[in-house]
Amino acid sequence: MLEHGGRLRRAASDYGIPLQDWLDLSTGINPTPWPVPEIPLSAWHRLPEDDDGLEAAAADYYGTDQLLAVAGSQAAIQSLPALIPGARVTIPGPTYAEHPHAWRGTTLQRIDASVGSIDAAIDATDVLVLVNPNNPSGEHYDRAQLLAWHRRLASRGGWLVIDEAFIDTAPSNSLAAEAGRPGLVVLRSIGKFFGLAGARTGFVLGPRELRAALAERLGPWAVSGPARIVTQAALRDHAWQESARTRLLAQGRRLGALLHAAGFGNARGPALFQWFEHPDADTLRHRLATHGILVRHFDSPASLRFGLPALEADWLRLADALDTPGIKDLSR
Repeated sequence: MLEHGGRLRRAASDYGIPLQDWLDLSTGINPTPWPVPEIPLSAWHRLPEDDDGLEAAAADYYGTDQLLAVAGSQAAIQSLPALIPGARVTIPGPTYAEHPHAWRGTTLQRIDASVGSIDAAIDATDVLVLVNPNNPSGEHYDRAQLLAWHRRLASRGGWLVIDEAFIDTAPSNSLAAEAGRPGLVVLRSIGKFFGLAGARTGFVLGPRELRAALAERLGPWAVSGPARIVTQAALRDHAWQESARTRLLAQGRRLGALLHAAGFGNARGPALFQWFEHPDADTLRHRLATHGILVRHFDSPASLRFGLPALEADWLRLADALDTPGIKDLSR
């Protein structure tokens, strides 16, 4: 199992700080989730049915009906390498570690996430796997560039697999509406923007044949009945979505400004997180943890990712911790 954010119980044990006293900024999940209503007892009592309206709600939200509901995008990440042909796979990094882990049985090329590096690698790869915006480094790729790369790959039977887990706050950059084109797969999730990571619901947008093969591989009832009800309602709540985008974009700017003011001037990222490289990243992570603040640490490159605080008191707590001598010294 790979390392991920959100391991709060382990941090509480390691540092002797009670679970309820932590400020968890390690996951990049919306700290103000969509308000889940009461779930009918029938959702727990009956097997899920695939004509309950979830796919229609998702088609409206993503702008395409070329989709398959799955148990979180992680289920697709692990399954797609067995279904997509191609021996040469290129994955820019640093990136979400589950992607290179899933493709490790192929001829895997790791490159940096710059547009120039990706462009130079396209003609020597069969499958390009991208995260947009990239997690953790925050690079954004515009639609025109992505579509140009897809055309070059698809013209010779190649594939573009793009993970859009963090794109909901900037949907104009999404390729979701292009789903159905040969050689294009888009992964979406309700875990980050909607703050419903525990529901484990995601969608694979792609060609019909690939979706059929993936559905066969995953088997029936891939998404639970309660998760289907909650996801459908969240996808249809357009007023909440608009309000959340406005709020999260402002909070992302605030977090970036806070880290810049604290001396970490290279912080960058989408609305839901900020990331920066630092030679003493692990020391900084540890010192924040002694204040009961959990952030996500990466070894290569040495770096930290900060999610958004939920409450004003949390923002003040983070600002105070960043201003303490043990942490402030590292920002100079």
